[in-house]
Amino acid sequence: MRIKGLAFVGIPVTDMPRARAFYEGVLGLKVSEEMMSGKWVEYSLGTNTLAIASVGPQWLPSDQGTGAALEVENFDEAVKSLKNRNIPFVVEAYESPCCWMAIIKDPDGNNIVIHKSKPENEKEPCL
Repeated sequence: MRIKGLAFVGIPVTDMPRARAFYEGVLGLKVSEEMMSGKWVEYSLGTNTLAIASVGPQWLPSDQGTGAALEVENFDEAVKSLKNRNIPFVVEAYESPCCWMAIIKDPDGNNIVIHKSKPENEKEPCL
């Protein structure tokens, strides 16, 4: 098998209007495609796609499953905005040798990483 790239990252949700309010209203994502009568919504992020889906009991939210890391332009501003909206933080903002990260929860309890890579000239080896 030869993997050519990442098709999408999918996040299961239970309440699509509530999830869309979070992903679009709080995170500011713009819908690129809507399918399955609104049960599947995609957001283009550069050359990648993040999807949210409410497709039934075969795919349920979990804080133990796959997580998406969203690269932000301004890390401090993003964290401040999320805190101002009382979004729950699983892991508070911290600095690693190669980036800044924080982990928040969406309304269904899925973990979402807020991420900002350091410029190449400031990175230390990440272990």
